[in-house]
Amino acid sequence: MGDLESTVITALESQPEPKPIRRLQDSVINRIAAGEIIHRPASALKELLENCLDAGATSIRVTVKEGGMKLLQIQDNGCGIKKSDLSILAHRFTTSKLSKFSDLSHLTTYGFRGEALASISHVANLTVVTKTRKDSCAWKAIYADGEMTAAQKGSSADPKPCAGNDGTIVTVENLFYNVPARLSALRSSSEEYARILDVVTKYAIHNAGVSFLCKKVGVSAPDISTPSSTTKQAIRLLYGQAVAKDLLSTDISAPRKGKRKRDADDGGPGGSKSDEDGNWIAQAHFTDANYHTKKFVFLLFINNRLVESSRIKKALEACYTGILPKGCSPFIYLSIQLDPTTVDVNVHPTKREVHFLEEEAITECIADAIQTKLAQHGERTFEYQTLLTGGVATSDSGKSVKGKEKVRENSTGSDTASSTPQSGAPAAKKILSQHKVRTSGADRTLDSMFLPTPTQSGEGDNAGARHGIDAVKERRKTREIPQSICYLTSVLALRENVKNAKHKELTDILQKHVFVGVVDLVRELSVVQVMTKLYLVNHGALAAILSARPQTIRQFPRVKLDPPAPLRPLITLAVDAEQNTELSKLTKPQIVDSITHILISRRDMLREYFSLGITMEGMVDSLPILIHDFTPNLDKLPLFLMRLGPQVNWNSEQECFDTFLRELAYFYVPGPGPLATPSSPGQNAGGDYTTNAQQEEGSEKWQIEHVLFPAMKRYLTAPKSLLTRDVVQIASLPDLYRVFERC
Repeated sequence: MGDLESTVITALESQPEPKPIRRLQDSVINRIAAGEIIHRPASALKELLENCLDAGATSIRVTVKEGGMKLLQIQDNGCGIKKSDLSILAHRFTTSKLSKFSDLSHLTTYGFRGEALASISHVANLTVVTKTRKDSCAWKAIYADGEMTAAQKGSSADPKPCAGNDGTIVTVENLFYNVPARLSALRSSSEEYARILDVVTKYAIHNAGVSFLCKKVGVSAPDISTPSSTTKQAIRLLYGQAVAKDLLSTDISAPRKGKRKRDADDGGPGGSKSDEDGNWIAQAHFTDANYHTKKFVFLLFINNRLVESSRIKKALEACYTGILPKGCSPFIYLSIQLDPTTVDVNVHPTKREVHFLEEEAITECIADAIQTKLAQHGERTFEYQTLLTGGVATSDSGKSVKGKEKVRENSTGSDTASSTPQSGAPAAKKILSQHKVRTSGADRTLDSMFLPTPTQSGEGDNAGARHGIDAVKERRKTREIPQSICYLTSVLALRENVKNAKHKELTDILQKHVFVGVVDLVRELSVVQVMTKLYLVNHGALAAILSARPQTIRQFPRVKLDPPAPLRPLITLAVDAEQNTELSKLTKPQIVDSITHILISRRDMLREYFSLGITMEGMVDSLPILIHDFTPNLDKLPLFLMRLGPQVNWNSEQECFDTFLRELAYFYVPGPGPLATPSSPGQNAGGDYTTNAQQEEGSEKWQIEHVLFPAMKRYLTAPKSLLTRDVVQIASLPDLYRVFERC
């Protein structure tokens, strides 16, 4: 017993004493809290984007360096921050969104805790430049560990006055510099940048009325650039035509008297509607059975907040179980607007999840509506597309020959190639019919196979049209579009970008094509032939790239307007027709004044570099000529002048040239403008009635065939981006022969 007692006593004495409980230092507390909110650069960007949207911004620019780890800068044109608030801006739990706990029950903003900037300041170098509309200058403040700090030792930490535009610029540098474990756990800079693009893409689709731009430091071309548009247009721009062409839309609201109210709608940004009869409403854009991808793309916004919900995701994915092949998934964008009193947003540190009442019933209602819409749309359809270039043809001997080589070999052949050769000469190899090229620039076009309109039926009219074609061809022989002499670094960089983006095979196709005809003026589709292949091309996209060439900066020919057009009424006309002006903090007259002031104050530069003449009195007296003998649709002139204000970056020389050329190219793209008025009937010389629309359509087709496509053949440097949806092979003569042989 003595040994047992001693053993027990020894065991009791060896037990550790309880450690004292200490209060952690504030720096440790804040750094731990920052780690819960800021996981990686993309999560910091999400918090800052929500701040921009809460500030009422209509334009947001994101600049990134090394995946956001070295630099993450967000600039907006929102309401800004008062100078008096800058001292507590980076303190924890300082916010303008709520003042008491009960405010959470009717919260309509993204943020509410006031932890985002505080968390960032504890794990990165934070700089804020802000200006309200009432301030005479901008104010710059630097933060470290939640407090304002001086830029240099010995100087004051108070905000410093500086130049700046209305809004706020938040610059985050050296993210996680003091948390090496978190920094080493991050992926490569390219993968982190991909996550940033994913966040910007999702917010750009939901907030389609806000223009977004995201790019890397030192790169002129942005990776994401969206204008103010609709949700469907944003999806087409960001996810491509492959998603947009198979997209369906539906609106779902709370059940009313035992029935569900649905109304298919293709336009409007998500979450912009309200329902008086129910306590929730949802808008969904989703693909039909013809589209599928390996990864399920699901964008969910609840009360305008980007969130995740495994229950809703599984329910919607189940709608496609019997429709898509195994292992394939759809694209779904869903925006749900709920009564704020039924939503609990304070359930996750990063606000990634929310809880709301009747979640199961609402999910079932939405899933049923989507499934019904899919059932109404019908079964899958299948499309067939051959390779664009590099096809392989098989010779008589069975040896495979590259398609391009085969074309070159047969392009010089003729129907008499198999005639009897002269004595002593080797026998000429017979050219198979499916490899003969039977096209030339003098062949009949598709338009010539249709009956002419009454205005073109007279003999004199046809002779005049032929004379016009000959005159254009004669002028084109002597009139070139030379490259202007310009030594500006920005212009040289733009020209180098065009040269680097050139796709050789696609450029060869456009240089060697034979025009067949215009297929659809509204969808801007035409058909061209190259050797034995037929291509469907988007002539609007080709015209935009041709018109945006930086080769003629400072040497644009100009056309004088007589009499000159008044600038302010034209801009007023476009602003009155714009649908999203209510998103701006300015009234329509203020918007007109701002754009007019921008253009008049820069009139000397516009006249010198772009041949756009604007007088001091606000009269437009000249316009640039991008393509000789091609007249743009002047119905687009008000919209062109209006867009020069917000869509051109006037602060950077290279981006100014790039964005201005882009707007100029949109002005020159064929097609009716948004302000075009319906045509009225008229009477021609023969007494027959026709419409102005028919005359305009004939004139536009004539310009596309005889001016636009010859200019493309000569000057267009085609980028690789055209291959995705703007140039598609639709037929090949050898392939057609194979089909007919089987029949």
